[in-house]
Amino acid sequence: VWILYCCWFLLVVATTRYFDLAELCEKLEGLSERIPKVNLVANFLLGLDEDEIPSAVRLIVGRLIPPWSDETLDVSWSTIIRVVKEITKASDREILDAFNKFGDPGDMVKLLFETKKLLRQATLVDVDLTILEVDRIIKSISGVKGEGSRAKKERLLFSLLSRAKPLEAKFLVRAILGEMRHGFNLGLMEEAIALASKTDLELVKRAHMLLGDLGEVARIAIKEGGDRLRGLKMRLFHPILPMLAQQASDVLDALREHGGRTAFEFKLDGARVQIHVKGGDVKIFSRWLTNVTQSLPDVVSVVSRALGGREVIVEGEVIAVSDEGKPLPFQHLMRRFRRIKYIERLMNEIPVKLYLFDILYLDGELLIDRSYEERRRILEDVSNGLDLVPRIVTSDAGEAERFFREAKDLGHEGLMAKKLDSKYTPGARGKLWLKIKEAMETLDLVVIAAEWGHGRRRNWLSDYYLAARDEETGEYLVVGKTFKGLTDDEMREMTNKLLSIKIGERGRVVYVKPEIVVEVLYDEIQKSPKYKSGYALRFARINKIRTDKSPEEADTIQRIKELFEKQFKSKGRL
Repeated sequence: VWILYCCWFLLVVATTRYFDLAELCEKLEGLSERIPKVNLVANFLLGLDEDEIPSAVRLIVGRLIPPWSDETLDVSWSTIIRVVKEITKASDREILDAFNKFGDPGDMVKLLFETKKLLRQATLVDVDLTILEVDRIIKSISGVKGEGSRAKKERLLFSLLSRAKPLEAKFLVRAILGEMRHGFNLGLMEEAIALASKTDLELVKRAHMLLGDLGEVARIAIKEGGDRLRGLKMRLFHPILPMLAQQASDVLDALREHGGRTAFEFKLDGARVQIHVKGGDVKIFSRWLTNVTQSLPDVVSVVSRALGGREVIVEGEVIAVSDEGKPLPFQHLMRRFRRIKYIERLMNEIPVKLYLFDILYLDGELLIDRSYEERRRILEDVSNGLDLVPRIVTSDAGEAERFFREAKDLGHEGLMAKKLDSKYTPGARGKLWLKIKEAMETLDLVVIAAEWGHGRRRNWLSDYYLAARDEETGEYLVVGKTFKGLTDDEMREMTNKLLSIKIGERGRVVYVKPEIVVEVLYDEIQKSPKYKSGYALRFARINKIRTDKSPEEADTIQRIKELFEKQFKSKGRL
């Protein structure tokens, strides 16, 4: 026993306690200014052993598994509730009251751990959780697959939470759900890594883009230095963040913004994909870097035939098409996208077509620093029969408008306008790429709650609370409600999805994890004292469910403020 105790003691003193990380997160939650937050995290990282740095970075930002990884944590809110009930013996009423007190799963668990007698995991000696131990258990949970996996995951989660102190439990639950709520996002973590390693921020950002793993970037930067970061190469099958576009009012606006001659491409109503090819291996990633290869074997097949002999990363759009080859509505594609069951049947029911529009890497060379015009020329040379998104290059507004109308007549969304000399800037939303749709504006918003309906809708959650993300705090703030826009079938499916991510209920309102993104039409943005956001959408209605988008990609309160101000360029004010 004494030998075992010594082994435990040496392990503990040689590694950093998870409680220290939880205290750091609690301090971050109490700070509002950027620089103190960055300084706090930079100093914390400098005090860690080399093998602790990647784990700590992932735990602080709440990105426990890289989105491109074949592993998935796959721990739902209902699983967490079951484990917490087992540990605390709390009743459903006590759990709901604790959630309603804070409106946050982490604070709810912390309160229950503080006020209830806990069922603790039996260990030989009472030792603190360490950062590396937490990371090891998280990896064990993500590695569980197959029959009986849910029960195995629950046992591992019980072994973790039953040893946690209340503050540790708070941030463990938040990290597992991917909602840290301390306002310290990936961008701030990049700043902290740059500060801790005395490395240029742009170099850290580029390394993050190349590796797709900010924890590993932190380890290299802090322990090996900037020269090692500069020498990093692109890793195939580690997707990079997509370049994003801003809205233009029309083709004339785009031509003015780009100073004349501009490339206009059809804006397809599909799912954006990033395709990595090396030899006979093809992997397809969604716009938020999730591996969707299994859902699209037909796309894998055509890409493999055309590009199988190259090392290449290309970007494109997958659309659903009818038997006549005409584009189908986005919702049809989403019946296939990210599905892994009944694929052969769905392939026959919903055929898809791939159109490429960019190339990022070719045979060992990263191409993102080359101009759009040069990348398109390379793409044309290597595409080997794969369809490219139709485009024209013009400085003539009339020609561009005719091309816009052609795109709309063929069933597409509109146009993309791309500056000819633009580099590819991963993760950045700027005016180098502009999207042009019909005059009606849309917003991508997140459903954070819903009410049970009335009459024939009484069994459905059919009145949805729509929220935008505050860039400064990471909080999702309500900007309106709507019960309009979805079909009966979509409402049934939405109800099932919302109930699966339920985190609380009060009266007729069900509160959910902010996960589902919807595209919303509206007539006007108004000032509103009713909502904490300060804004409300007039006549909001859901245009489509955006299962291809993550909550982090939703429109922000800052964007809504810009649109609100823009309304008054041609209107008076009271």
